[in-house]
Amino acid sequence: MPASSIVQWYTSHPNAPPPPPLHKISHLSIIGHGNVSLDVARIFLKNVRTLSKYDVSRPVLDVLSTSKVRHISIIGRRGPLEVAFTSKELREMMSLPQTYMVPLHPSLTKPPNGQTLTRQQLRILKLLSDGSEEAKKPLFKSWSLEFFRSPVGFASRPSICSSRHSLLLAHTAVDPKSDDKRAIPTGQNSILKTDFVVTSLGFHAEPMESELYDPVVGHLRNASGRVITAEGKTMKNVYASGWAATGAKGVLASTMLNAFSVADMIVADWTTGSNGSAAPLSSLMNEDPDINSLPEDVERGLQDGVVVQYKDWKMIDLEERFKGSIMGKERERICWEDARNVFTNHRSTRKPLADPFQNP
Repeated sequence: MPASSIVQWYTSHPNAPPPPPLHKISHLSIIGHGNVSLDVARIFLKNVRTLSKYDVSRPVLDVLSTSKVRHISIIGRRGPLEVAFTSKELREMMSLPQTYMVPLHPSLTKPPNGQTLTRQQLRILKLLSDGSEEAKKPLFKSWSLEFFRSPVGFASRPSICSSRHSLLLAHTAVDPKSDDKRAIPTGQNSILKTDFVVTSLGFHAEPMESELYDPVVGHLRNASGRVITAEGKTMKNVYASGWAATGAKGVLASTMLNAFSVADMIVADWTTGSNGSAAPLSSLMNEDPDINSLPEDVERGLQDGVVVQYKDWKMIDLEERFKGSIMGKERERICWEDARNVFTNHRSTRKPLADPFQNP
């Protein structure tokens, strides 16, 4: 199951798939050494009573309460110096109560001779060397980071009396001759017995216009946020930010800063009447739009109740905070159908919006 589907499930996304069969899983494998991998692992390892204090919905908590997961293997094809997750995410994993990380061999956390490391790399090596705050105990859950392992496929199907898969792993090493620290096979293989596999291997933006999307890098072709064509023409009034512009890298803070920067650029282009570039311009959008009208598909979505306006969101916000107050927490996240009923009923009654949580 892809990590994106797991995240959609536990965040109650409208497109969420059915939940994973956690009542049948004791060993779970996650492929990928990024922040999303640690996010998914933390959801499965964290105590359900702790999660119930936050906005995790009741149906999700009910499934998590049936979980039999005891160990999670997090697999990556390169080493500790090449991981994509941040020291902050790793530190949170290390501090999970009643959970411990399987200690690594000291050779994996030893800084290499003659190589200058970044502050982030040094922090990660220190955290990995220190290990979990919790010591190993029989009833605790555990997790491990599997380095220099590249999943090849399933070596065999589960037997009738066992749900375990045989995941074939190719052993790898970092190519010292490559600038991008590429992983190369060593010729050795091993088998990992596991019940369930989650893939967390990155993100590619969905192509919008073929001439704007670059399949090689997996995001919109752009120069500092201004979208450009394959011929190098700057698109007039067309911008990209975040992963659509940079690919799947960076955490929330960095994508927010990127969005702020692009927003400043849009305002500057608008106030100066130019696109901020001497490059040829190619127009894609309506040159003279009616700002008081809505596109036909948005009008249709409003009629069908699938487009949420700000006033609709305010009603959903009130409903979630009201349900949360009953349960003694900030909010209780509601599913899409319940949210849709909230604002469609409000539209039909046309009652004025009153916020009982608003301070006088």
